[in-house]
Amino acid sequence: MILEARNLTKRFRLGNRDVDALRGVSLQVSRGEFVAIMGPSGSGKSTLLQLLGGLDTPTSGEVVLDGEVISHLGDRAATRLRREKTGFVFQFFNLIPLLDVYENVALPYTIAGVDPRHGETAVRIREVIEQVDLKGREHHRPDQLSAGEQQRVALARALVAKPAILLADEPTGNLDYSTGGEILDELWRSCDGMGQTIVLVTHDARAAAHADRVLVVGDGKIRDEIELGRRQDPDPSPLIARLTQLGL
Repeated sequence: MILEARNLTKRFRLGNRDVDALRGVSLQVSRGEFVAIMGPSGSGKSTLLQLLGGLDTPTSGEVVLDGEVISHLGDRAATRLRREKTGFVFQFFNLIPLLDVYENVALPYTIAGVDPRHGETAVRIREVIEQVDLKGREHHRPDQLSAGEQQRVALARALVAKPAILLADEPTGNLDYSTGGEILDELWRSCDGMGQTIVLVTHDARAAAHADRVLVVGDGKIRDEIELGRRQDPDPSPLIARLTQLGL
């Protein structure tokens, strides 16, 4: 088990009232598994992902990441654990405009004080750039790339340090249908071929259909769990049919 959430709650103060974004969520993710967390806007899925990745702390409950209770760590220890164990991909690419592709992908190493231009680190950076089909574009800046290429850079940056788990929050939200499909295929290949554990948050059944298992979130709780299994063809039809049965 690489990730576990135990009875998570998250309460926000909104004006003069409290809002419960999460209400007792528990889940487990196995090493090498691709799990999608699916739900409409406001369902609590992005809040859940932030707690799972240690970007925020729960009001109550625990998050255990690779054997460590990340939700109980102080800021410095939590930052270290995120840097060592997690990779993040978001809807917005969050690339540094003045850095080229190679430098953006190398950021996790640069931040850690490792020289990204030499030795095994340089080999790994070149490998992951090739993995996301950006070989030959290493010296392009973000403004010289398409939206899909920029998201590929963000994906390569998240994968480069071989994180224990990759957390993706609506990674195709800013992309057209075809380009979004290519990013989802890249995520699936990194899981199936490289053994990368992935947790994907999405509102889109087409995206969720790439996962082995889908957790349906609504009103701050997990409403259903749908087993899809590992498949070469991410046909969303079985998932859509199940969601229709559930009235979702």
